[in-house]
Amino acid sequence: MDTVVLKFGGSSVADNIKLNIVADRIKEFYEKNNRIVVVVSAQGKTTDNLLKEAATLSSVPNSRELDVLLSSGEQISMAKLSILLNREKIPTVSLTGWQAGIKTNNTNQDAIIEDIDTSRIEKELNKGKVVIVAGFQGINENMDITTLGRGGSDTTAVAIAAKIKANHCYIFSDVDGVYTADPNQVKIAKKIDSLSYEEMLDIADEGAKVLHNRCVEVGEKFGVPIVAKSTFKKGKGTIISNKTIEGCIIKNIVKNDKLFYIHGFADSYSIEMFNKIYKNFIENEIGVKNLINNSTDKLDIYFTIPKDRFNKFANLVETKLKIMKFTYEDIIKISIIGNGIMSNNSILKKIVYILNKFKLQILSIETTESKISILYKKDNTDDITEKLHETLI
Repeated sequence: MDTVVLKFGGSSVADNIKLNIVADRIKEFYEKNNRIVVVVSAQGKTTDNLLKEAATLSSVPNSRELDVLLSSGEQISMAKLSILLNREKIPTVSLTGWQAGIKTNNTNQDAIIEDIDTSRIEKELNKGKVVIVAGFQGINENMDITTLGRGGSDTTAVAIAAKIKANHCYIFSDVDGVYTADPNQVKIAKKIDSLSYEEMLDIADEGAKVLHNRCVEVGEKFGVPIVAKSTFKKGKGTIISNKTIEGCIIKNIVKNDKLFYIHGFADSYSIEMFNKIYKNFIENEIGVKNLINNSTDKLDIYFTIPKDRFNKFANLVETKLKIMKFTYEDIIKISIIGNGIMSNNSILKKIVYILNKFKLQILSIETTESKISILYKKDNTDDITEKLHETLI
């Protein structure tokens, strides 16, 4: 008897019709005599709508109360799916994150799972029940609800799979696997049959909305095979595992246009001052990357932040960073991912040729053994991703 974890995203549980399709998927595993834990996201755009409602009440909502609000979406999904499965004579119980024993640190909106007490999950599985867990949430040491950040239901699923030693963790969504690029941006994108954890982590870190990056880290740490599949189409999907790739094969191109490029400056400068500013960024979970100070006698810093963290950043500027002045602009980051890419001169030459051809206003180029990331000013160049894909993949 295998133990499996099945995670269904917001698009999969968006309405009652789709909930019935999800129920059919679960029934397929149930009829094969599997022990099943299901993790669900909030329905459709529920989380986005809750965030918008909170923003009408406060530009920077109280973090604790925002987590209480946001956690409600997944609870609706789990209860509705449980009602449906019980009607179909499949014994099912729904559990909130804290009922499932998910314990996190004290960070709101981006909490980290510290441990999972799986005794309740195991107890229900041993009764022959399908256990449905609300994803994206847990409880901290103060018994307060916490949420894991956008896409956190993926991490819930893989963490539970690791703790109960599941044979597989299936991540179901409205796409049938991981593609070489976003198929909505690149028409010639191809589905990838398999990826290493390292490759998948690079793809997720660069902003591809495929898997939560932390779920990949957990999968790699505990050796949990992850399978990304479609809820609505049959197929093998994409397997993420310990498989390593020899040589250089470009696996993915990610375009991220959800970034702001921030320039901050002040007349005075000290190491203590710089460290204090960076500490504020970390403590307020601003998501700063590519931080550089261009001066030795004054603060003249550049960095990027995700657009969805801008309200937090603006509040920090108004409260704790009044000594500095900031400007910002839209930018784009394109990342080309593949093991051994940095040591392959032919690939590097092709990339440079395309960058020159499109005359991008490049701000920085970052290279690692498995990734090249180009940061450039936003313009009307929509087809560079497709050209890179056509040339490199």
